[in-house]
Amino acid sequence: MVAVRRAQGAAVPSQRADRGGTATVIPIERSGAVRRVQPPLSLYVHIPWCLRKCPYCDFNSHGIEQGQPLPEDAYLSALCADLESTLPGIWGRTVHSIFIGGGTPSLLSGAAIERLLSDVRARVRLSPECEITLEANPGTLEAGRYAEFRRAGVNRLSIGVQSFEDEKLRALGRVHDGAQAIRAVEAARREFANFNLDLMIGLPGQCADDARRDIARALEFGPPHMSLYQLTIEPNTVFHKYPPRLPDEEAAAAIQAAVDELVAANGYEHYEVSAYCLPGRASRHNLNYWTFGDYLGIGAGAHAKISLPDRILREERYRLPASYLEHAKRGEFVANARVLGRADLVFEFMLNALRLTAGFAIPLFTERTGLSPAALEPGLTQARARGLIEQGASHVRPTALGMRFLNDLQQLFLAEAVSKS
Repeated sequence: MVAVRRAQGAAVPSQRADRGGTATVIPIERSGAVRRVQPPLSLYVHIPWCLRKCPYCDFNSHGIEQGQPLPEDAYLSALCADLESTLPGIWGRTVHSIFIGGGTPSLLSGAAIERLLSDVRARVRLSPECEITLEANPGTLEAGRYAEFRRAGVNRLSIGVQSFEDEKLRALGRVHDGAQAIRAVEAARREFANFNLDLMIGLPGQCADDARRDIARALEFGPPHMSLYQLTIEPNTVFHKYPPRLPDEEAAAAIQAAVDELVAANGYEHYEVSAYCLPGRASRHNLNYWTFGDYLGIGAGAHAKISLPDRILREERYRLPASYLEHAKRGEFVANARVLGRADLVFEFMLNALRLTAGFAIPLFTERTGLSPAALEPGLTQARARGLIEQGASHVRPTALGMRFLNDLQQLFLAEAVSKS
């Protein structure tokens, strides 16, 4: 069964973990290269703090020690300097979307978000239709800041509801309850025409009827976009050490089918493995990830992918907030950097593009990687034989079976990467 994750400019399997060393650059592999086309550019900003670390979360987030204020001023100054350090590589390019993720960015004050976005506008060119998303978690303090975030320039809110059921929220270790979730969504709807609700399915003790009831509650608010993730047990989490009892594969499939049927009946398009939207309301920022666009990544542990004339570069910032701030004082931000070789490009493109239910046009692969479509053929041959994809003259899309077993489908291209490394 597929395990789905939110897209926010976080780590990809080919990137090395932060070991506190200096950046290393691996020469590009030129074999089979053809002309690339410069892709759209996005910006991801990572805010690493939460009120409390959730037991299922393996993102770079860190609970706030009780009574300790956030180092807003120092962190915002570091973010600004971090962004300035990226400018030589993207000079003259336009940023089409910004995603402020975490962690819990809504813990920052409205003034802090205004300062952050002012610093960004002073240094990079934003498109007139730039989508600017901020992640928020339910809670009366943060909900009261939604109007401030909108005035600061945020035009899309993504709310980490996860569930409206108190029992399920307790099982997930969330700090809010169902009533707070409802108040947060109501506040978001008042302030933002465009917002997303993050919810989880396949929760401990959940059946298809439970999931249907939870999603139906979300649909009452008419969200333009919903992200519905199946709970998975990730390494280096509390749930990995003390795993809860999750629905078995058959029950999880029934939950997924019930949810898909319900959202489709309400006019939502299932455009990505975990993303659903009303017509025309897909996430521009996440679509840029899934179509192998470029993105800057600033902040503790943020990742970036930048297409330069002769190479595609991946960077990773220092991961721990204290380490990031300490290195920032010396103008150092990148813990690891590397150039993607041929096999990496094949795998990373397919890792993202195969998440889209409509698949991708084969010429896009060449535009974004500079490689011939022939580089895809070993993996595509296996995927066709197993019924995981449908392939036409110029288009590839996952079948229903391929979407259900997406990890297996993606790994066919990982095997290609490993064999060439």
